Amino acid sequence: MLELLLLFKFKPTPFAVLGLFFCIFLILLLSLSFNFTLSFFSQSFSQSDVQVVKYRNLTLDLGNGVTTNAQLSYPAIGKGPFPSVLLIPSYGIADKNETIGVIHKNSPKPPTPLWQISQYLSERGFAVLRYNKRGVGANHTILDTNVWGNITANDLIQDSKKALNVLIQQPEVDP
Repeated sequence: MLELLLLFKFKPTPFAVLGLFFCIFLILLLSLSFNFTLSFFSQSFSQSDVQVVKYRNLTLDLGNGVTTNAQLSYPAIGKGPFPSVLLIPSYGIADKNETIGVIHKNSPKPPTPLWQISQYLSERGFAVLRYNKRGVGANHTILDTNVWGNITANDLIQDSKKALNVLIQQPEVDP
């Protein structure tokens, strides 16, 4: 920068030095405000604010007076009916989100892989149905010990077939 000043036969008078510092200050101020403006607008109007997935809660009738909660997720953008996916909870006390870990008051939210998979698929054009196992509620809660204690593999197979029938009857789903 000194070379640039020497080219213009810079005379270091107090006003010239003060003017130089003032120009540098303005350049820094403008660049900082420009960065702030960019970060403000990128946070204010980010893509995460746009709803791309819709949800609808359902209740599945599993027979013999046993019901369970389910949730259908589907694209908010685009014209249905959409291809569909049924996510079946795995072994043990598994809820529709496949919540992993125990929830404590001061701990972060536990991972929910089935919810994440349904979100990913619905963002890409699929309708997805997730449901709680019979006798199981959210976060590893056993709602009915009689139902949970007497569950068989055949019950779980029949539950998944009933969930599939409910899924293909939804207006958002291409059967």
